[in-house]
Amino acid sequence: MDAKTLFIDWITRYEYPALFLLLMLGIVGLPIPAETLLLFAGSLTFTHQLAAAPTLAAAFLGSACGMSLSYWLGWTLGPSLAGSLGSRVGLNAERLQAAQAWCRLRGKYGLLIGYFVPGLRHLTAFVAGSSRLPFPVFAAFAYSGGFLWSLSFLWLGYVLGDEWPRLSGRIHDGLLLLAWVSPAGIAAVVVWRRWRSARRSV
Repeated sequence: MDAKTLFIDWITRYEYPALFLLLMLGIVGLPIPAETLLLFAGSLTFTHQLAAAPTLAAAFLGSACGMSLSYWLGWTLGPSLAGSLGSRVGLNAERLQAAQAWCRLRGKYGLLIGYFVPGLRHLTAFVAGSSRLPFPVFAAFAYSGGFLWSLSFLWLGYVLGDEWPRLSGRIHDGLLLLAWVSPAGIAAVVVWRRWRSARRSV
């Protein structure tokens, strides 16, 4: 039995507590196919094996707890890791402070959309914590994003119904493609802005 089948079996057996726990651990960074599990849970609401409201509550609370744990880890461990690794990657104290200031100003928006990009959501809360983003701001954006993410994939699983096993692989592949394309797009925007700023200063 592979891991995905095992996780699906857990949700079938233990229902809402299993969904809560798996999503929390998946958000923290363990290799758990969160979107697939949400699609499956949504399909169970279609067949009335799960009730819609408790399923959404379990998914949202699991994602919120996972993000909160990642934020706490970033708050406690992030600065020391950045300090020890920064010199190795050319990140001096001034650049590190500038990066943290940028995260406090703009990084909160990544908490909203980061859920929808596999790989990115594991980092956004950690970076927010290590950048000392105030918790009320973090909570407002992270929990809103978690609710939208949970609702979107549960609804999609409900719409797919019994067809979810056939189509979930395509959805997963599309999200993985997005995970590869998004960092490249962000890097391109950063390079373009620096190039434009350099030309203006000449």
